[in-house]
Amino acid sequence: PPYNTNASEILYKNGFKHSAWNTLIENRVSEGYQLLSERGIQVFTIDDYELENSIFINNEIFGAENHLATVPIRNNPQGRSTVSGFSINHEYAIFHRKTDLVESVGRLPRNDTQNQRYNETDENGLKYLWENFRKTGTDSSRKDRPKQFYPIVLSGNKIFIPEMYWNDENDEWDYDLSQYHSNDIIFPIDSTGTERVWKWGVDRAKKEIAHLKCEIVRGRYEVYRRNYINDDGKLPGTWWDDSAYAAGSHGTNLLSSMFTRDRLFLFPKSFKAVIDSLKVAGAHKESLILDYFAGSASTGHAVIAMNDDDNGSRRSILIEQGDYFDIITKPRMLKCIFSSQWKDGKATQIRNKSCIIKTIKIESYEDALNNISLKNKNRDIFEDASSNVKNNYLINYMLQEESKNSLINTDSFQNPFKYKMDIAMDSAGATEPRCIDLIETFNYLIGLHVKSIESNVERGYVRIEGTLPTGERTLILWRDCDKIGYEELNKYANRFDLYAKEKTFDVIYINGDHNLPTAYTVDEEDSEIVRSLKIRQIEPEFLNLMFAEEV
Repeated sequence: PPYNTNASEILYKNGFKHSAWNTLIENRVSEGYQLLSERGIQVFTIDDYELENSIFINNEIFGAENHLATVPIRNNPQGRSTVSGFSINHEYAIFHRKTDLVESVGRLPRNDTQNQRYNETDENGLKYLWENFRKTGTDSSRKDRPKQFYPIVLSGNKIFIPEMYWNDENDEWDYDLSQYHSNDIIFPIDSTGTERVWKWGVDRAKKEIAHLKCEIVRGRYEVYRRNYINDDGKLPGTWWDDSAYAAGSHGTNLLSSMFTRDRLFLFPKSFKAVIDSLKVAGAHKESLILDYFAGSASTGHAVIAMNDDDNGSRRSILIEQGDYFDIITKPRMLKCIFSSQWKDGKATQIRNKSCIIKTIKIESYEDALNNISLKNKNRDIFEDASSNVKNNYLINYMLQEESKNSLINTDSFQNPFKYKMDIAMDSAGATEPRCIDLIETFNYLIGLHVKSIESNVERGYVRIEGTLPTGERTLILWRDCDKIGYEELNKYANRFDLYAKEKTFDVIYINGDHNLPTAYTVDEEDSEIVRSLKIRQIEPEFLNLMFAEEV
């Protein structure tokens, strides 16, 4: 979201009061939470100015127990000066999971240096490295994990786990080591004399004893275990300082190479930082990723690149309300689909992969007002009335009743392919008539999962098949009623599979008036069967869903 600091080079409105910014974020994160899958993770980036408020708001919505990590990212190695005298080099990525169904985060690829550490190869050709078998860090003391404090015995060049029994009363292992020399008995005690624990329990250590070895280091025995390389990558750290996370060289410069003008969007995210954030968030090959502060489309670009890398089919939804949508956000998506390599605004190679981008412009509040037309039939009645009476009439009746038809002019549904509204073209309020996609809008209103679209506007129809959220098989027939009237529609009925012998559709939507029968007979081997059609008129359904009112 906007970082709310005037010092940051972010092309959003900043400088809100903390309370106003908190409201902005709380409203949007709450909505985003509802959309997030039960196994989903939210990534929220911010700088120091609103860090505390950001963590508080997200913890309130997701629950503090679902706060996975707050990761500093070194996104500005050169630093950004501040009035305090410090040079800011970082921002934060805050990770929250939706539920505890998310048991772990995604892994990140290792670099060449990290891969080279795995310089051993076992009998099966698998790479590994030797690491100390003694646990360190959190929960590494004997009191934390008493069952992982046990002896390992050295016998010649081999090690083994002696027989032992768990003593519940003393909360420790019982064993007899009298037959072994004390120097050959190794406990997980570090160089400071602190009693630690081994990384594995007794049963696993016995089972995988071949993966352990003992060496003398600085005059004392140390036990090591094989740590095999994980093909999925490494666990993400809580400090990201890779040079590829620099927003200047891997954000601004990347964007400048795709366009001919510099600084089209100030301080875009590092492309690499976005990719790694998505990987940590578990963006598998079939993921759907939503970014409702899309900015320069770094997230959408990252999704395309990830699909290219592993042949995935991830999809992204980008939402943006800034004027730069038409000059940066959308053009960048078109460019990154066309090519992954750019210089001075020109592609240096072709990507050769297809992709569909659907652009949806939401009707604005101003557009709704611009299209209100009033039919005041009772003007004369109120000419001599008081101002209070006039105002009450205007607000409580006139705007609701006498402007209703202008909200959606259902008379124009007779030819739905030429439906237009007056759309504001600039901040000055100038409007132009623009075509409105009623077909696509209706698909969204009823929640249709589209299976196929047959479009033949020249002949006067668009035929859509799909499935409703209820599972009902659905046919939607949009027609130009001047071209396909009553008689023509009846002729088209069989062409559109309305009266198929095998029941094809559970629900059929049609615009305009019609005289189609809702029952028909089909011949079976021994008899005739009467079948019914559930036919719904589009116009009242559209109004009801669009404005949440009964018609």
